[in-house]
Amino acid sequence: MLDIAKIRRDFPALNRELYGKPMVYFDNVATSQTPRQVVSAIEYGYYNAKANVHRGVHTLSQEATNLQESARERVREWINAAFNEEIIFTRGTTEAINLVASSYCQLLTEGDEIILTVMEHHANIVPWQIQANRCGLKIKAVDINEDGSIDINKYQTLFSSKTKLVALCHVSNVLGTVNPIKEMTAIAHKYGAKVLIDGAQAVAHVRPDVRDIDADFYAFSFHKMYGPTGIGVLYGKRDILSLMPPYQGGGEMISHVSFDGTSFADLPYKFEAGTPDFVGIGAITATLDYLKEIDLESVSHYEHGLLAMATEEMMKIDGLTIYGTTENKSPVISFNLAGAHHYDVGMLLDKQGVEVRTGHHCAQPLMHALGIEGTVRIGFATYNTAEEVKYFISALTRCAALLI
Repeated sequence: MLDIAKIRRDFPALNRELYGKPMVYFDNVATSQTPRQVVSAIEYGYYNAKANVHRGVHTLSQEATNLQESARERVREWINAAFNEEIIFTRGTTEAINLVASSYCQLLTEGDEIILTVMEHHANIVPWQIQANRCGLKIKAVDINEDGSIDINKYQTLFSSKTKLVALCHVSNVLGTVNPIKEMTAIAHKYGAKVLIDGAQAVAHVRPDVRDIDADFYAFSFHKMYGPTGIGVLYGKRDILSLMPPYQGGGEMISHVSFDGTSFADLPYKFEAGTPDFVGIGAITATLDYLKEIDLESVSHYEHGLLAMATEEMMKIDGLTIYGTTENKSPVISFNLAGAHHYDVGMLLDKQGVEVRTGHHCAQPLMHALGIEGTVRIGFATYNTAEEVKYFISALTRCAALLI
C-alpha cells in the first residue's frame, strides 16, 4: 500500500495554488515534479563537492568523481546492464538518440535501411532523417492499429537484407501504448538489425531490464522520473559502442592529443566530451533510492487505478474522444472535445488549476495518421490522487459545457 499523503509531502510544488485553486499537476508526461530528497542531493553537491570530475588529485574533485561514478554504477544496476562502461551520461533522451544516430550511422553504407514507428517522438525521427540525408539511408515507418497498438504484421514485412537498425519507443508519449519491445527486438535481431529503444516515457512507471529485452541501445531522461533536469542516459552494448566513433570532441574523451593525431579514451568516457553536469549526475543516486523506496510495482498498480477511473468518467462526457485505447497502456490519456480547439481546453483547465499539455506533443506524423492537429494530454504520477481525478472531471465537464 502506498502512503500517498506521505509521498505528496515530498513534493513542495504540489502545495501551489493557481487562480485561487489548489494546483492539479497532470503534465507528468512532459516532466515530473522533484522530491525534496533529490533537491537535497543537488544542494549537497553544490555546497560540498563542487569541483570538476576526473584527474583532480584534490579532495573535492575526488569526492565529486566518486559521486558521479557511484551514480553510474547505480544506473547500471537499475537497468541490469552488464558493465559500467555501457552507461553513458548525456543531457537527455534527445542527445542520447542523436549520439547513436550520428555515430552508429557512420558504420552504415548508402542504401541501408532504418525502421521507425508512426508513434515516435520527433527526437526519434529527426536525428535519423538528418543522417539518412547525409549517408544515403532509407527510412521506413510502421503503421498502428485503430486502438493505437503497433501493427506487428506490418512491422515484420518491412525488414530486408538492408535493414540495419530499428528505433522505437518503449511507450508512446501520446497514446500511452506500451510496445512489445522484447518481441520486436527479437524479430529485428533475426534479420541482423540493431535496436534502439526510446525509454523516456517508460522509466517513471517500470524498471527496464536491458539484458532481458536484449536491447542494443536504451535511452532515457531523469526529469521524467522525479530526477534532475538536463541528465540522461544512453545504454549501449559494450561491443557495439567500442566500434562506434566519438560523437563529440573535447576534453575528458581523449587518451592523448597531438597535432599528429588523437587517441580516444576508453568507454564510457569516449562519448562524454567536456565537463558534465556532475552535480546533477550525483543526484541520480538519490533519485533511484527514491524510486526504490516507493516501489515502482506498487506505483504502477496505483497509477493504473487512476487511469481506469479517469477513462471511465471521461467517456461519459458527450463529444469526447480518447486516442489510444489498448488494454496494455501507460497512465496517459490524450483526448479532444468535439468542435473545441485543444488549446482552448487547456487554457480553461489551467484557469481552474489543472495543468495539462496541449498541442502535437512532438509527434506530428502520429497526429497526421490520426487525422488531427493536436490533443489535450494528461498523465499520472505516484503523487496524483483520486480526488484530483474527480476535480479534473468536474473542470473538464465545465469546459465541455462552454466549448461544445
